[in-house]
Amino acid sequence: MRALDAIDRRIVRLLQLDGRISNATLAKEVGLSPSACLRRVQLLEHDGVIRGYTALVEETGQEPQTVVIVQITLEKQTEAFLSAFEAAVRKCPDVMECYLMSGGFDYLLRVAARGAADYERIHKDQLSLLPGVARIHSSFAIRSVIRAGNGAG
Repeated sequence: MRALDAIDRRIVRLLQLDGRISNATLAKEVGLSPSACLRRVQLLEHDGVIRGYTALVEETGQEPQTVVIVQITLEKQTEAFLSAFEAAVRKCPDVMECYLMSGGFDYLLRVAARGAADYERIHKDQLSLLPGVARIHSSFAIRSVIRAGNGAG
C-alpha cells in the first residue's frame, strides 16, 4: 500500500464525516480539480484505504438500542485460539464490531441490545459459547457523545 499524503488524509477525513459529499465539493475542499480528486478517491478505494460506505440509520419506531462494550479474555493467546474465536464471533449477529487488543484483555466488542434482558440473552446464547473464552466483562453505555459519521449521538 502506498503512503498517504496530506491530501489523501484530508479526503479520507472528509469522507468519514460525510460519505455522500459530492466529488465537486470534495475536490474544492482539498484543493484539487474534480477529475484529480475522483482519481484519488478511486485509488484509495482500490488500495483498500476506503473499504466501503455506510448509512447511519435512526432506530425510529423501535425500542432504542443499548450499546454494550464487552471485553473478552481468552484462555490462551495461541494462533489456534485466536482463529477459532474470530471465526465464531463473525457469526454472532448482535456483535457490531470486534477488535483484537493489546493490554489487559484480548478482544473488545461493541454489542447492540434492546435492553438488559436482551443483552442477557446475547451473553448466554452467543458470547458465553464463543470458543476459548475465559472471562467476559460488560459495560453499558449511558449515552453517545461522538458517533462515527455524525459527530454526536
